[in-house]
Amino acid sequence: MELKQAIQGRRSIRAFETRKSVQKEVMTAILESAILAPTGGNAQPWHFFVLEQPEIKLKLVRAALKQKFIAQGTFVVVVCIDEQQAYSTYRDRGVGLYSIQDTAAAIQNMLLTAYSFGLGSCWVGAFSEEQVSFCLELPHNLRPVAIIPFGYPAEAPSRPQRKPLSTVCTWI
Repeated sequence: MELKQAIQGRRSIRAFETRKSVQKEVMTAILESAILAPTGGNAQPWHFFVLEQPEIKLKLVRAALKQKFIAQGTFVVVVCIDEQQAYSTYRDRGVGLYSIQDTAAAIQNMLLTAYSFGLGSCWVGAFSEEQVSFCLELPHNLRPVAIIPFGYPAEAPSRPQRKPLSTVCTWI
């Protein structure tokens, strides 16, 4: 698949085929694409939790404002920032900015890689950090920043409207 095709075709999927499993090799390829993302100073302040157990996915649903589609994903990745790692590399700016940029780039790599394998996904940011941390028993240095369910799509949403480039871009 061409990169442009993946960028133009990928959609946020909120309905998954629950009877179709995803091969471990595909899951691994998605995660490997995440760690290839650019990262400030090569800090790599990320940690990924891969969830397959239904009971843990249901706990995440409760922590994520009852977004039930999360539990439908064959697997769910919770992306976390290791704030100790981010701080040790770039202090406050590492925690407050660079680590967010780094994990966002990793997430985009995962979304595009999943799409290239025919999978759907959805970047979820609406959740209680405290509840997710409690569900996963995260150590104090890990901060959850995204929940991403993955699976085979059970829907084909149309392309959402985008603002014209001329309204969001200034050439100087």
